[in-house]
Amino acid sequence: MTFLPRATRPAAVGSTVALAVAAALLAPSPAYAAANAVPTYEVKINLTTAALDASFAPSTAVKSAFGITGSAKARSYSYYDTDALALDAQGWSVRLRHKSGSSFEETYKKRFPVTNGDIDGALTTASAAGFDSTDTNYDAEVDWGYAKQTLSFSNEKSHSSSGYSGTAMPTSTTGRTWLVNDIPGKLQDWNSTGWGKTTLQASRAHGPVNSKVYGGAWGPSDDASIEVLPVVGASGTGTEYVVELSFKTDSYADAADLHADAIAVAEANGWLYHGDILKTQLILDRY
Repeated sequence: MTFLPRATRPAAVGSTVALAVAAALLAPSPAYAAANAVPTYEVKINLTTAALDASFAPSTAVKSAFGITGSAKARSYSYYDTDALALDAQGWSVRLRHKSGSSFEETYKKRFPVTNGDIDGALTTASAAGFDSTDTNYDAEVDWGYAKQTLSFSNEKSHSSSGYSGTAMPTSTTGRTWLVNDIPGKLQDWNSTGWGKTTLQASRAHGPVNSKVYGGAWGPSDDASIEVLPVVGASGTGTEYVVELSFKTDSYADAADLHADAIAVAEANGWLYHGDILKTQLILDRY
């Protein structure tokens, strides 16, 4: 008996479609990177002591030039880090601040350098480190100084000031306990599991320092201020005054205008400090 080959039957159309759908469902979904965070801006220009009057407050001419109308408001603050500044070396700063009549403010901040004005590049670097548009626990801001820009992400928490009058600060040990208890996850496990918490537990208060802030509005910024901060001299004795003029805005274009205009006005009046004084670094180094 001869067996003839059986003709191959075409697969059913329904089966083919079902297989295609199943394959699509089982295929891994493409990974989409989260968008970069959108920062606000704070222009920070340092002035010389020529901007102060005999009582070390901003002079009448300086206030008038920069729209400063508010009276002095006191605040005290300390930065917490180890003696070797291990947190600072990783771009982190931890601050405890007390404004008169307010709760204590706990600020955990991660900094990323901005190179040659490339803010987008800094935002992309930050995004790769987990600081992107999906993280609503941190506020992104570009600090724009005389010649330097820095991108920072801040996590803000508070602690009751019950029992503390004015701008009084807690002991170093008490403040550290508060900050360790409230440490955010990104800092707690930075570098390795528990690194941030262990490092903060070994920290101490650098400070406190006490300053006065005068508020107002100028140009496109309705949040202008001058902070006058006395700090101990580099030799450990005497007092030096840091005078910081600042403006906050949500707009890059407005920040650029404020930066250029503030420098021009301060320069024309002989008040401009030609450089950037980084308060955080100054306090960490001197206290």
